[in-house]
Amino acid sequence: MDETEKSESGVPIYRYTGQENQFTPATGDEENIDIISDHIETHIGPIESVFHEIVSDQVHIDVHWVKPTSKNPFHVLVTSGMSDKPMNVPAEIEAPRHVELCILLPSDWKIEENAFSDENIYWPVRWLKTIARFPHSFNTWVGYGHTIPNGENADPFAESTNLGCVMLLPSMTLGQEFFELKTDKKTINFLCLIPLYKEEMKFKLNHGSDKLLDKFDQFGIGDIVDIGRKNVCKKKGLFGLW
Repeated sequence: MDETEKSESGVPIYRYTGQENQFTPATGDEENIDIISDHIETHIGPIESVFHEIVSDQVHIDVHWVKPTSKNPFHVLVTSGMSDKPMNVPAEIEAPRHVELCILLPSDWKIEENAFSDENIYWPVRWLKTIARFPHSFNTWVGYGHTIPNGENADPFAESTNLGCVMLLPSMTLGQEFFELKTDKKTINFLCLIPLYKEEMKFKLNHGSDKLLDKFDQFGIGDIVDIGRKNVCKKKGLFGLW
């Protein structure tokens, strides 16, 4: 991990090569799973199904699925297990040490295991699980405004989209009550995966997440995934066309 590189805005850029921790089998914390499940059903809706891991490294990551409803006309996927262990947040930084993740998908997205062999459908689940395990595999942390690209060049997640990076933010759609879960042992924050284009990631690194969010507000972009949405940082081409 190289801690010396910084973006134009002064934000450090970390590059990771190879897993730091050796494979460590993990099982889920049943008490933590139950608490998170109750929190999901209280603030979002009934859990339709849970996609369980068969073999887990470092932490056991399950993905809970809430189907679209008239109140929330979109799918919600939420992890449990990432918060079983605290992240390695530097002592000088005030940031949550226990985090879970979520992603919001349009109502026509196929959420069924027999469709997950198609990466065009599965990539949101893959990235929930990848980022949930990442801090525990590399003795690091993730938090508000962090961006994680799909490789050095933020390659597209799948053939169906040019999105290739995620930014972590609280979900405005799900609201503040869902964002924080206080238990007797810890406080868990829920961060939402916001997919970005490569140009948007570079803009965020150079100008900060608030400037990028201003552009999202300008173009009416929210936190429900739209694989073909407008790229708010793509430069205009000939004759002012995008």
